[in-house]
Amino acid sequence: MKPEAVVFDIGNVLMYWNPEGFYDSRLGEAERRRLFAETNIEEMNLRVDAGAPFHQTVMDHAAAHPAWSEQISWWYHHWIEMAAPRIEGSIALLRTLRQKGIPVFALTNFGDDSFTYAQTQYDFLNEFDRAWVSARMGVIKPDPEIYRLLEVESGLQPAQLIFTDDKRENIDAAAARGWGVHHFTGWQGWAQRLVDEGLLSKAEAGL
Repeated sequence: MKPEAVVFDIGNVLMYWNPEGFYDSRLGEAERRRLFAETNIEEMNLRVDAGAPFHQTVMDHAAAHPAWSEQISWWYHHWIEMAAPRIEGSIALLRTLRQKGIPVFALTNFGDDSFTYAQTQYDFLNEFDRAWVSARMGVIKPDPEIYRLLEVESGLQPAQLIFTDDKRENIDAAAARGWGVHHFTGWQGWAQRLVDEGLLSKAEAGL
């Protein structure tokens, strides 16, 4: 069955998400690893993705780890520097699909406030037919519920969807529901998959 809608993850698919690189550039890799290990900062970010308020969550986490409070606060103050640069090849695919009248959705683990802010910085985040944002749904990938909600709210069956994500566990969870899936490792591979599915020609896909 030819897919009827295309679902994009955002981080590391349409724009890079690289907090490790940001902190490495400021602290060095060894110190960054110590910060991440001692403060569990990545778990803090998961709470934001699940719906916790962005600014308050980061500042509370900073206060709970006074030895690292300044560095933790960077997660809020310099967040957009971690979410960069754009992946232009993927953005071109999104736009070409929409120009052809193919519905394009986002399914992303993202904070509420941070997504709203990112939309002011990245035009393509306003171009989906619909974006499903984990913080607004109260559930994060790879929980099966987030995929079920998209199905229900879009009115589409799993076999009508094709989804790309850079994280294998998120792909596996979608595949378990019967979605078409593609593990994203670069825009060219995703472009070829869209060609193989009959959604784009090679020229349209930039190949």
